[in-house]
Amino acid sequence: MTEDRHKQRQQKLKEQVDARIDAAKEQRGILIVFTGNGKGKTTAAFGTVTRAVGHGMRAAVIQFIKGEWPNGEKNLLEPHGVEFQVMATGFTWETQNKETDTEACQAVWQHGKRMLADTSLDLVVLDELTYMVSFGYLDLQEVIEALNTRPAHQTVIITGRGCHRDLLEMADTVSELRPVKHAFDAGIMAQQGIDW
Repeated sequence: MTEDRHKQRQQKLKEQVDARIDAAKEQRGILIVFTGNGKGKTTAAFGTVTRAVGHGMRAAVIQFIKGEWPNGEKNLLEPHGVEFQVMATGFTWETQNKETDTEACQAVWQHGKRMLADTSLDLVVLDELTYMVSFGYLDLQEVIEALNTRPAHQTVIITGRGCHRDLLEMADTVSELRPVKHAFDAGIMAQQGIDW
């Protein structure tokens, strides 16, 4: 490709991007969903939290499944003012007790509702919320109501597989992570600091 053709192509691309930027006039918080069967949903959410905190924004996190596992994200972000509330029971396939899991979910969800009503928070992450809805631990309509009545500037990130279609429809941005290959499937142990 000649230099002139490259410049023409890049100029056309610049004009398209500039036109899209000029057309975006609304400023408000958005609902982001990271879903799918691939690895990286929580990692993507925490990348956004790190970015927000780096820009002086206030963020808070609810983790519905992580339990008492060592938490590198919490270790890093909590000293920077990020509130973490973690569901005490951890992985629901370990507890296998719907009643206690529902109680633990409801307890941490109270913090989630508080965060979603907090005008001082710019970003709230509801990590693994999709499972809580699909397992019936959280009422979908209650979640939707809390999302719809949050402060207008507040962005929310929901992560987890199998996100309910109603949450997908109301989301402003949805990214679906697709598995191509995973080290765990080849018998490689999950690694602290890399996988969790």
